[in-house]
Amino acid sequence: MFEALSDRLGGVLKGLRNRGRLTQQDVDEALAEVRTALLEADVNVTVVRDVIERIRAQAIGSTTATALNPGQQVIKIVNDELVAMLGGQTLKIMYAGQPPTVVLIAGLQGSGKTTSAAKLAGWFKSQGRQPLLVGADLQRPAAVEQLRVLGAQLNVPVFSEPGDPVQTAARGLAEAKRLGRDVLIVDTAGRLAIDEEMMKQVRQISQAVKPNYTFLVVDAMTGQDAVTVAQVFDKTLSIDGVILTKLDGDARGGAALSVKHVLGKPIAFAATGEKLDAFEQFHPDRMASRILGMGDMLTLIEQAERVFEKDKAEATAAKMLEGEFTLDDFLEQLQQLKKMGSLQGIIGMVPGLPKELKNAEISDDQVSRTEAIIRSMTQQERAYPQIINGGRRTRISKGSGTTVADVNRLVKQFTEMKKMMKQMGSRRGSR
Repeated sequence: MFEALSDRLGGVLKGLRNRGRLTQQDVDEALAEVRTALLEADVNVTVVRDVIERIRAQAIGSTTATALNPGQQVIKIVNDELVAMLGGQTLKIMYAGQPPTVVLIAGLQGSGKTTSAAKLAGWFKSQGRQPLLVGADLQRPAAVEQLRVLGAQLNVPVFSEPGDPVQTAARGLAEAKRLGRDVLIVDTAGRLAIDEEMMKQVRQISQAVKPNYTFLVVDAMTGQDAVTVAQVFDKTLSIDGVILTKLDGDARGGAALSVKHVLGKPIAFAATGEKLDAFEQFHPDRMASRILGMGDMLTLIEQAERVFEKDKAEATAAKMLEGEFTLDDFLEQLQQLKKMGSLQGIIGMVPGLPKELKNAEISDDQVSRTEAIIRSMTQQERAYPQIINGGRRTRISKGSGTTVADVNRLVKQFTEMKKMMKQMGSRRGSR
């Protein structure tokens, strides 16, 4: 997400980066560009006006610092303001002294509410907790079944009873206490639009279970409408935070940049893909860094640590540097990498990459084709790709449903990568 905003801001700030001195005109022109970029990203007009004035007030005195030149200071000011716009601090979950910690999930139908409830249960489980999901969305017939299917995939139990949603939620709380589950997540009913019946029901459920946290699920693709919906729900429930869904699909990102300023409530979690593990706590400082093209190494490292076994990763790295890396090793690394999410998203978190590479289309389909090509090779060909002659290439391409050109490209790229890694290993060994 934020691709358009990131490109615009990157261009503006690049022009300031190496300036030893900034004039008032330089600042005015840069801020005009920043203002346009934010508005085009569908950020609330009031938010944009306030932010621009704060940046201007700080930038005027930016010639006095010693550690940074004026241009670098303006970039820091913009970064700090983006962090503030996105919420400032990461929401820290505090657990109830007497379990369970109760989390109420609310939102409109179609926002990804039920899936988010399940993803949140998966997140709590990754934190060492024992969640129980409650299906209190009895308005939509498939909602409870959807929750049961997702719960089974996560190995998280689901409680639900037909009848009254308020009683179902209350009995779910009793069941959590009986089973000794320390987190209770209640999925409530939504509608296509806000109506009095829905708001009354979710208010009654809240009164019945007395949640420690009430999270509103908002579809990031709806732009400023998302902020309006959040305001209405907050008046009824006094929400504690927002879960933004489809964050990977919104190139503008206005909802994420507006909700904290307008609502005064933080973005708590973000869904960054369809998979159940494509869900993470929202870190304002990391997101601001991504927007300004400075990467997000902390999230990248955390994702890698969840996926890669330390000993195996170190052994593979040693093989690469010694020039013993095979296509089998490469295939295994690709499969591990896919568990971290989309390759495009991973690339976006790497700092310092050129814009051309970050904007390059690297699809999961391309990765699947690469896997198919390697799987169509014999064990000997994977270990010694130099033996792959014309006849073998034709056989491999037919077996993988690709072209000979695709096979040629993979073999060439792998050979070059292996050579480069071996050279790096030699240089390290000679120090």
